[in-house]
Amino acid sequence: MRTALLACLASTEALLISPFRVTSSAGRGSVKAAACDSEANDGDPSLILTTNVALSDKAAFVKACSAAIATSLSKPEAYVAVCVTDGHEAMSFGGSTDPCALGCVYSIGAINQENNGALTKAISELLAAHGAVPADRVYLNFFDVPRANCGWSGRTFAG
Repeated sequence: MRTALLACLASTEALLISPFRVTSSAGRGSVKAAACDSEANDGDPSLILTTNVALSDKAAFVKACSAAIATSLSKPEAYVAVCVTDGHEAMSFGGSTDPCALGCVYSIGAINQENNGALTKAISELLAAHGAVPADRVYLNFFDVPRANCGWSGRTFAG
């Protein structure tokens, strides 16, 4: 998981300082998950996405991604943050520089197989429509962020 995190952060040119801490456990990176009670599901769904194509309408794409995140993760859209870098020239997927995208989704709770699948489908469809990026050239990495490791409004969600 640490390798995936580092690759994701490197691809976004360190636009985000990760809101969670990667710890070491028996020599392997791990991320401590938050409980999935209703309180833990409030806050911080975010998407950091990089693609090597110029998106046709970046503002519309960002707004559509925000709505897709809110719907897929069952979070209020008022909590959703989206950062998109398009036209990134130094990017490859499978050894090819053909159209591709790499993204990281962070959320306090709501990260699970069903939600991840729904959001992957939605973002892939948006990338195809706005930038002709094929779904088989899109990676989204999902991270469940502990409340204590997510800050907003001068404090963390843990208090």
